[in-house]
Amino acid sequence: MGRQYDTIDDSLHTWLMKQPLFFIGTAPSGEEGHVNVSPKGGTGIFRVLGPNRVAYVDLVGSGVETVAHLQENGRIVAMFCAFAGPPKIVRLHGQGRVVPEDDPEYAALLPEFPLDDEVRPLARGMVIIDVTRIGPDLRIVATPT
Repeated sequence: MGRQYDTIDDSLHTWLMKQPLFFIGTAPSGEEGHVNVSPKGGTGIFRVLGPNRVAYVDLVGSGVETVAHLQENGRIVAMFCAFAGPPKIVRLHGQGRVVPEDDPEYAALLPEFPLDDEVRPLARGMVIIDVTRIGPDLRIVATPT
């Protein structure tokens, strides 16, 4: 079993920022509907805002299931996995909320995200996650057969 974190420390922050892709998972309340998992990535899309808060810029081009689920119950998980270096998976579980692009908070936070000129026009909002559980940091080890 891997390491459980209380906060996003400097080492974890550095590792998260190196990952080119992450996945967001949400689900509606109750038995109706379905779980949604969406890949996210690109330069400047994700930021650590504090020891237990992260955010990503939500881009057009996909559905709005994540937004709908967050408005319903706020439950969200961001999963990061190493694509280079030692195998590693980290999940950031928490409560998420959507900040639309016409909200003053969006304008205040956007400078934290170094989006390139091609990506910036695709931004339709931001998702803020108050992280309540981090990990475990799963290090995948191959076993001999």
